[in-house]
Amino acid sequence: MSSLSTQVLVIGGGATGLGIAWDAALRGLKVVLIEQSDIGQGTSGRHHGLLHSGGRYALSDPVSARDCASENIILRQIASHTIEDTGGLFVATPADPVDYPDRWLSACSQLNIPAEEISLSAMLEREPLLNPRISRSFRVQDASIDSFDLAHALVKGIQEHGGVVLLRHRLESFIRHQDRLVAAKIRDLSTGKSLRLSASLFINATGPWAKTIATMARIELPLALGKGTLVAMSHRLVNTVVNRCKPPSDGDIVVPVGTVSILGTTDVPVKEPTSLDIEPWEVDLLLAEGDLLLPGLRNSRPLRTWAGIRPLYQPAADGHAQTRGLLRAHVILDHEETDGLQCFISVIGGKLTTFRLIAEETVDLICDKLEIDQKCSTASTPLPHERVPFYSLPSRLEKLERQDPHASADQVVCECELVMRSDLELALRKAVTVPDLDDLRRDLRIGMGPCQAGFCAYRTFAISSEFSSTSPSLKGLRDFLYERWKGIRPLAWGSTLQQMEFSRRIYLDLLAAGQESKERS
Repeated sequence: MSSLSTQVLVIGGGATGLGIAWDAALRGLKVVLIEQSDIGQGTSGRHHGLLHSGGRYALSDPVSARDCASENIILRQIASHTIEDTGGLFVATPADPVDYPDRWLSACSQLNIPAEEISLSAMLEREPLLNPRISRSFRVQDASIDSFDLAHALVKGIQEHGGVVLLRHRLESFIRHQDRLVAAKIRDLSTGKSLRLSASLFINATGPWAKTIATMARIELPLALGKGTLVAMSHRLVNTVVNRCKPPSDGDIVVPVGTVSILGTTDVPVKEPTSLDIEPWEVDLLLAEGDLLLPGLRNSRPLRTWAGIRPLYQPAADGHAQTRGLLRAHVILDHEETDGLQCFISVIGGKLTTFRLIAEETVDLICDKLEIDQKCSTASTPLPHERVPFYSLPSRLEKLERQDPHASADQVVCECELVMRSDLELALRKAVTVPDLDDLRRDLRIGMGPCQAGFCAYRTFAISSEFSSTSPSLKGLRDFLYERWKGIRPLAWGSTLQQMEFSRRIYLDLLAAGQESKERS
């Protein structure tokens, strides 16, 4: 077993873990981050893409609201390339409490959350598909944020400052000496080899898996899990984030992200971080609630659905049976104080919008424990990036139309998202190892359009195979298609069912993509 040592070992490659590692690296600490799969595979990659203005929690969770409002401003400065400034609206439909808007507006004022009432005519001019029976409308500073672009930028920032990011490395166990963690046994899932990693501090930033990791250290963590289901519609029904002006509840928001609109979200208590099954009633509820905001939405095509798990702090004395009632504010637990175990810290809860603040507070604690006097600089340090600012489908189409007809034409790999062969080849050349199709989906949005990989998956698979030194295996293609089909299956009616059957015919009957599994069984 090989060995490695560091000052700080961060466990978890979501926004919180990456933010902590980035902050620690900026302060000159020696830091290693491990992630059992790829970056952003958990909660950070399974949400509606909202950069919160703070308005959503102005009454129900003022601490989270205030944090979101301040971090919203900072992220626009340090990570602007990941943000589309859609703006936001809070609107009161006929089904919402009449007295809520005034109480909500007063709370926003007290918390210094920018919110301005606008006329209904101005609202409808901005978003003509909204319900004309809406009684009041308020403008806020919501936006859309690409969590995968953010994660890539954080990884680059960590590495530029000497930090190490180990993907597909899973924690197997902790090594204790009396009441102190001294090392971790880690398995490289790509090679099967084990690594002993010694550290001065171990940071549990694993989101829904935080309780599992704490159990390895013989700690009982007060964690509640809430499953949230979302539905992506096949096109942008709105260009502005639209919230219901009522207490936070199921199906109260529509977020424009890239080429689609996302309806969110439910909140169902679950026992395990892998409890991602979607119930038919959740889809029905989200479509019905969305129809109150956008009459006729039910006639639009739902593209796919997915679920994420919210990790929420639930002290034993709280007594909440429903996760909807738990606060969204983050909690940092120093287990030396709470459980008598030295060198172990767990970070629970929070929002993607507040990841930087969570990291700052966590690394402040790390520096105190290591007796290091280094101040946080992430609020004024732009994240590195190589991409152009947040793209939109029209800009890609305009670029394609401007192409010189006499020059050798670039090939379109994904018609839905207008991904070109040159874009794909550039991503493949830049990768240290040949990325799988899901990595390319996160980077380029391949397979995320209306055909849900009906045509682009086999093209991408073929082109990727040209960059591999080994014979291509259909397993990667099958795994990618299975993940796409999992999101379509709960919506298998009408045109979505037709698309699903069409794709099945292409891959199973024409290309025999399922043949390899049959031969092995």
